[in-house]
Amino acid sequence: MNGKRQANFELLRIVAMFMIITLHYLVKGSVAVPFAESDSGVNYFAWLIEAFCIVAVNCYVLISGYFMVESVWKPGRVVSLLCQVLFYALLIPCVMIGTGMTPGRNLGIYDWIACVLPIETEHYWFATSYLLLYLFAPFLAAGIRQLEKRQLRIVLGLLLCFFSLGKTIVPVKLVTDQYGYSFGWFLCLFVMAGYIRKYGIAWLEKKFHAVLVYVSASLLIWGTSLLSHRLAGRIDAFSYYENMPYTYNHLFCLAGAVALFYVFKNSQVKEGRAADIICMLAPYTFGIYLLHEHVLVRYEWMRWLGVEQAAGTWRFVPHMIGCVLLVYAAGTAVDMVRARLFGLAASWRKRHYGRKEI
Repeated sequence: MNGKRQANFELLRIVAMFMIITLHYLVKGSVAVPFAESDSGVNYFAWLIEAFCIVAVNCYVLISGYFMVESVWKPGRVVSLLCQVLFYALLIPCVMIGTGMTPGRNLGIYDWIACVLPIETEHYWFATSYLLLYLFAPFLAAGIRQLEKRQLRIVLGLLLCFFSLGKTIVPVKLVTDQYGYSFGWFLCLFVMAGYIRKYGIAWLEKKFHAVLVYVSASLLIWGTSLLSHRLAGRIDAFSYYENMPYTYNHLFCLAGAVALFYVFKNSQVKEGRAADIICMLAPYTFGIYLLHEHVLVRYEWMRWLGVEQAAGTWRFVPHMIGCVLLVYAAGTAVDMVRARLFGLAASWRKRHYGRKEI
C-alpha cells in the first residue's frame, strides 16, 4: 500500500490475522473435529466459529488486489518478501535446535530443503501463492484497467465458474479443485478486487447489506455442512458437502469475504491514537503468520499452550481467546525485532553502497 495507510483496511488486516490464528487453533488443535467423530454441541459451536473466520485468507488477497491494481509495481517488494520468508524459515530451526526444543537429528535433508527453499517447496503455501500473484500483478492490473465493465464481468464470471461454481455444486471431487490453496484462486480474487476497485458492487455499499451477506454466508457454510452430515447417512453424495463449504474457493466463503471486505471498506476509523496504533501493528501481521505456521512450530504451539486439555469442553472458548491473543502478541514482538534488523541492514547498505531504487 503506497502513501498513507488507511486505518480501516489495516484494521481488517489485523482482524483477519486473529481469524487465521483461530482457524489454526480450532482445526490443527483438534478442537473442531469432523461431525462424524463428534455430535456434541461443543463441536458444533467450534465449527460455527470456524465458519465466521474462514473468510480471512480471501480478505487478505482482496486487500492486496484492491491496492495493487492501482499502485506502482516494485520488484524490490519481491526481494523484501523473500527475505522476510527466509528469515523465519531459516532462523526458527536454528533457534529450536540451539535451545534443544527440537533435536537436530530429527531434521533430515528434506526438512532443511524446505527451510532453504520455502517458496519452491510451499513451506508456507500462502507465501508461495502470494509471491506468484505479485509477480503477475502488473500484467493483471494493466489488463483490468483496460477492460470495459462488461468485458471484466465476463472474465470474472468465467474465472468464478472454473474455480468456484463447479466445485460448489458438483458433488464429486474435481481434479482441478485445490480448495483455494493455489495461485489460480488468488488470481481470481485479484480480478475480483480489481472489479471492486474499478466498478464496485453497488448493493454492498450499504454497510447493513454487507454485514447481512457476511453473516448469512457464514451461517450457510455452517448450516450446509451440518445438514450434509445429517443427510450423508442416507445419501452418500452428501458426504462430499460436509467439509467442502469450509474451503476458500467455495461460493459461500467468497461471498462472505467480499461482504466483510465491504464492511471495513466503508467504515471510518477516526484519526487519532487508535488509528495510529492500528497502522503501527498491521504491517507485522505477515510475520505472525510466518512464525506460528513454520513447519516446526505449527503443531507444537498447540502443545505448548495446552490446547488438547481444553478440546472437547466449553473451556476451549476462553482458552482459545487467550491463546490467539498470546500468539498474536508474540508474533508481533518477533516481527518488530525482524523489522528493526532489516532496517539496520538497509541503513548499513545505504551508507556503504548507496541506495538504488528497484
